[in-house]
Amino acid sequence: MFALGGLINAIFAKTFDDISLIPTFILTPLTYLGGVFYSLSLLPEFWQGVSKLNPIVYMVNAFRYGFLGVSDVGIMTSFGVLLLFIIGLYALAWRLISKGTGLRS
Repeated sequence: MFALGGLINAIFAKTFDDISLIPTFILTPLTYLGGVFYSLSLLPEFWQGVSKLNPIVYMVNAFRYGFLGVSDVGIMTSFGVLLLFIIGLYALAWRLISKGTGLRS
């Protein structure tokens, strides 16, 4: 999933400095809000719902289940959501490359 996100980022980047925009302003906040440092069960109901829109929550919970056997989200739900994100990013990357977006001639 991260590789596909990086590919899409590289397609749109015009300079080397443009590459750092996505990790700085999107990936870092998603990581902090992804349940890496806390359990989702500690959050109020509203923020639990908002956190479940974050794909990093599902990655973190899959790792947590693998290491501890405990997770806020079911393991099959985690794999299903991650698979959906991978398919969506793959389709977007495929479409951009097939259109020639960001390619130099």
